[in-house]
Amino acid sequence: MKADIVVIGAGAAGLMAAAAAAELGAEVVIVEKNDRAGVKLRITGKGRCNVCNNCSEAEVMKNITRNGKFMFSALKGFSPADVMEFFERLGVPLKTERGNRVFPVSDRAADIAEALDKYCASLGAKRIKGRVTGIKTLDGAVCGVHTSAGEIGCRRVILATGGMSYPKTGSNGEGYALAGAMGHSIVEPEASLVPLVSPDAFCAAMQGLSLRNVRLTLTGSVSGRLFEDFGEMQFTHFGVTGPLILSASAHMGRKSGEEYRISLDLKPALDEKALDARILRDFSGQANKDFANALGGLAPRLLIPVLIERSGIDPHSKVNSVTREQRQTLLRLFKNFTVRISGKRPVDEAVITSGGVATGEIKPSTMESRVMPGLYFAGEVIDVDAYTGGFNLQIAWSTAYAAGKSAAESLW
Repeated sequence: MKADIVVIGAGAAGLMAAAAAAELGAEVVIVEKNDRAGVKLRITGKGRCNVCNNCSEAEVMKNITRNGKFMFSALKGFSPADVMEFFERLGVPLKTERGNRVFPVSDRAADIAEALDKYCASLGAKRIKGRVTGIKTLDGAVCGVHTSAGEIGCRRVILATGGMSYPKTGSNGEGYALAGAMGHSIVEPEASLVPLVSPDAFCAAMQGLSLRNVRLTLTGSVSGRLFEDFGEMQFTHFGVTGPLILSASAHMGRKSGEEYRISLDLKPALDEKALDARILRDFSGQANKDFANALGGLAPRLLIPVLIERSGIDPHSKVNSVTREQRQTLLRLFKNFTVRISGKRPVDEAVITSGGVATGEIKPSTMESRVMPGLYFAGEVIDVDAYTGGFNLQIAWSTAYAAGKSAAESLW
């Protein structure tokens, strides 16, 4: 079999790259090991698919946590507005929700995957089932791929195999080996946007407790303050999770020996003086109660025993006997509730993979390899990642569009 361009992987990036190339008249073959296209895409956003974020390219850049500058050209070439216009042109109406997150009106991620798959087919792109085992070269440039379904000759290859998150969908990191065999450097892949593990026993004691409207600060023993934001999180049997935690995980670096902790301001709307007045007000109406029974208006039920234990205040002492120093200790807990972090949960629990093909070895305007002519990259296989909110899919769409368009244009 022969083609102009072989796209390895029929996920979000692979399908978009194939579409962009086929639109320009290139003969495209997509090699996908799963029975159907867009397996991971179909489960993103809890099955709803957060297609992109309805914001400017500059705002997308602010939400990219690794190698954001690399994305400048690709975002200019295929912006969030372009993504929205593209899918609505394919017959998938979209809506914008809280945080400018864009979803299909149907709330069905499958609508996005199927629209892309059908569009590629309508342009003449062929999809075959198989696993790519190697990329062929001739005279220092790509000339084909070896697959479990046979050899395919081609003039360009677009590698869009994804990372290592959601391995059951086929994202098992094999694209890194293919890129490495072509001479590319691979930044060690690790989990990002992932729950965090804590050695603190009180996390398990508060399992299921969700905290809303808290301020979280992530600190590293070597790097200092790494991340700060306001939102919600949850305690689990292994540590902590939730939107704030996933975002914080993206800032846990690769420095050996670094120790992390998060600090929670449980009452961010109140400064220390206002919070002290609030505690005094609550206590004044419960002067003869046990301390353990006087915190219901200040903290959720599962948090109260932990606050009592960490404050060192006798739970059976009467409220009117709590000293000013003890009250200040309680106040500091509300404003700086610390949780030690020992690491991340496994990569198969992560939303995305951090790491991948080094961006310095890829031309940012075309996504072509600087190492191997005719080889292009798209999506999560590249060492670029972002916060939740549609930004990682935007990276996939933009890099894929650049790769597909550039690969096709280079043929003539």
